[in-house]
Amino acid sequence: MVAASTPAQTAADPQQRKRHAPPAAEPQQRTGAQIMCDALEQEGVTVIYGYPGGTIMPFYDALTDATFQHVLVRHEQAAAHAADGFARATGQVGVCVATSGPGATNLVTGLATAFMDSVPVVAITGQVARRLIGTDAFQETDLLGVTQAVTKHSILVRSVDDLADAIHTAFAIARSGRPGPVIVDVPKDVQQASTTAPAHFQPLLAARATTTPDLSHAAARAAALIATAARPIILAGHGIILSEAYAELRAFAERTNIPVSTTLLGISAFPESHPLYIGWPGMHGRMEVNNALHHSDLIIAVGMRFDDRVTGNTAHFAPNAQIIHIDIDPSEMGKVFTPTVPIVADARAALSALLACVPPATHPDWMRQIHAWRASAPAIITIDSHDPAPQPFAILAAIRRATNGRGTIVTDVGQHQMWTAGFYGFDHPNTHLTSGGLGTMGYALPAAMGAAMGRPGEAIWVVAGDGGIQMNIQELATIVALGLPIKVAILNNGYLGMVRQWQEFFHQRNYSETRITGPDYVKLAEAYGAVGFQVLQGTDVAATVAQAMAIDGPVIIDFVIEQQANVFPMVPPGKANIDMIQPPAPGAHA
Repeated sequence: MVAASTPAQTAADPQQRKRHAPPAAEPQQRTGAQIMCDALEQEGVTVIYGYPGGTIMPFYDALTDATFQHVLVRHEQAAAHAADGFARATGQVGVCVATSGPGATNLVTGLATAFMDSVPVVAITGQVARRLIGTDAFQETDLLGVTQAVTKHSILVRSVDDLADAIHTAFAIARSGRPGPVIVDVPKDVQQASTTAPAHFQPLLAARATTTPDLSHAAARAAALIATAARPIILAGHGIILSEAYAELRAFAERTNIPVSTTLLGISAFPESHPLYIGWPGMHGRMEVNNALHHSDLIIAVGMRFDDRVTGNTAHFAPNAQIIHIDIDPSEMGKVFTPTVPIVADARAALSALLACVPPATHPDWMRQIHAWRASAPAIITIDSHDPAPQPFAILAAIRRATNGRGTIVTDVGQHQMWTAGFYGFDHPNTHLTSGGLGTMGYALPAAMGAAMGRPGEAIWVVAGDGGIQMNIQELATIVALGLPIKVAILNNGYLGMVRQWQEFFHQRNYSETRITGPDYVKLAEAYGAVGFQVLQGTDVAATVAQAMAIDGPVIIDFVIEQQANVFPMVPPGKANIDMIQPPAPGAHA
């Protein structure tokens, strides 16, 4: 197969569809499998991630003539995560492919990850022949039933004449409104059937309208609240990144001089070095941010959904605040809190409307109070001079220096995820990729593969724990085969660290089944054809990171950190965000 263009090229090129469109004259017979490839080309797809099998074999037979690249992953879950990472990195729809039965069900965790985080992914799956559906045939699974709760839409194609329209419909739905994953399930005999290739397509279902509603009235109401607020906060979420509303958010914050906090998925939507940025809130958020939200009188929530990890106990979250809630999904309005002013719109459109009607303002007393809380907060970055082990904060600082803060950081789920979110310091848009809503261990390595293909030439770092990295470590073979220069920092504490931390604080240190052993990561990297390092001393961190950056290929660094290092602050389950467990004094034990 030959890639027609690099994965970083955008499908927004107005000539893209024209170049790949089948000729209008002399309609020709095409198999369903060929039509599937045609439709993907017409959508501007440059790369797909998949794994072949019996019911998807006709599609793979047609792939040899396709213009897009196929990446053979080593596990179907990784195909979904790679498509997710590609979509987040590029803003395009990511595509994954699997066969029926276990191939398709292996996609489910990746699709649920994309669904929870509003990532546009199209999954194409094989299905048993139509005559066998419902007979419990070999590798038959009702995939639409299995995935109903974790996909935006799903289509079972029952006729080859509907196939092209179904795929175009899937792309339209995946990228429109609130993005999300869509499944197209194609029986094997539909792939094998022939029909006249369509010159035009008509989506089977109309995608959600993308026209911008009249926001003037809602913006005026919101502006009136903003004008009278003494302690306002902007709480920016993933919707800023999805709509690329970076300039609008910054302009709005600077005009109103309102402090900005970001959710976990909103990190990198606003530069953290900006004087108005105060950090991120919630279970492991900064003390001053949680205090500020608790004492605020107005929250301007943009592109976020008031996740429980942000709010803590909702009965005690921001008890005196009115809420302006901006989100493209109307179902989010009132789901957790009833907003004073609901604005159902794209974040960029809503912020543009607000910019048109809010006057310049300042809140010096409020900012002084937030800075006072920050100054009184216990030191979180505590490096014990008597502990020679690599420190998580020093590792992140070294990676930031080595990439000049411009790398894309893809994290797995656990303590390392919280350390990265809190202390890396993201100043550039959409450079922080992680599984937020589902919290999927094993996400980072395959997602980084997709991100690296979407951003060729950029530094891509995986930060993972020794638990999560082992869940999809087989994709190192794929990464080596592709020659992707992904760097992997494993923060290896020999535990399922976040679970162990909960056991320490809330289960009387009963460390039940959280001790984990792993392979020799240096030998493992070499076995796959990558380069491996192990770092046991904190004094070796910076030099090893620099050495990894100089290698043109994938590298794993096994950082053996303190086994019982904890993430602070931490809000106990069921408590208000202001009831944070703070770090112990330097030299003391938690």
